[in-house]
Amino acid sequence: MTKHPIEVITSVERRRRWSREDKERLVSACFEPDAVISDVARAAGIHVSQLFRWRKELCRLDEPKAPVATMLVPVIVSEAVPAGQSIPSEPSASPSSRKRSDVTIELGRDRRIRVDSDIDTDALGRILDCVLGLR
Repeated sequence: MTKHPIEVITSVERRRRWSREDKERLVSACFEPDAVISDVARAAGIHVSQLFRWRKELCRLDEPKAPVATMLVPVIVSEAVPAGQSIPSEPSASPSSRKRSDVTIELGRDRRIRVDSDIDTDALGRILDCVLGLR
């Protein structure tokens, strides 16, 4: 028969407080070779999901927070060029004789934006910021 330590909570408060060092110790035990996370959690007397949450929080804190820069670049869609033929640096057709084409941007959750392919990129950036709630 194996003896296991039992923690008796005598106060009204049922939550245990874990120090950052204890959390880091348990999370680092998860990264040991041949470590089984459920065994680590069971030995600490916590639920596996709590250990996963701590691991997610502590690993996210260690990542450097780089600013997210959104940059839009113009895209030119053209027909395939046969091998050995050079690609012109600028379209040869004038803007008035160029075919009009629409671009559909899928934003998820059944949201789409359809714009003309020659839309001003700054204006499109402002529109996307508003739609995505970044402004």
